[in-house]
Amino acid sequence: MKNIDAVQSFLALGQESRLNVFRLIVQKGGQGITPSEIKETLGIPAATLSFHLKELYQANLILVERQSRNLVYRPNADQVQELMDFLLFNCCGGQSCAPTIKLNQQ
Repeated sequence: MKNIDAVQSFLALGQESRLNVFRLIVQKGGQGITPSEIKETLGIPAATLSFHLKELYQANLILVERQSRNLVYRPNADQVQELMDFLLFNCCGGQSCAPTIKLNQQ
């Protein structure tokens, strides 16, 4: 991962509501979650939620899929893993000391 990609991810996650949205999407894993479920769970107005989802999508942290009339959001496991690897690069003197974190994809 390049520094610019990591910065874009950090900027997307650097807002409290957006971070909460991302964490909820990660909790749902491969099952995914619809905007209406996110709105109901976090109490974020639809227009604001749409903006946050767009920012997370543009940072490549989430994926979106249309299922009939619904949009379903899931974490982009590969990008999240790359971000984790970027953060832990050279951790413990370059030794692999941190466990690899894999998102549950169903």
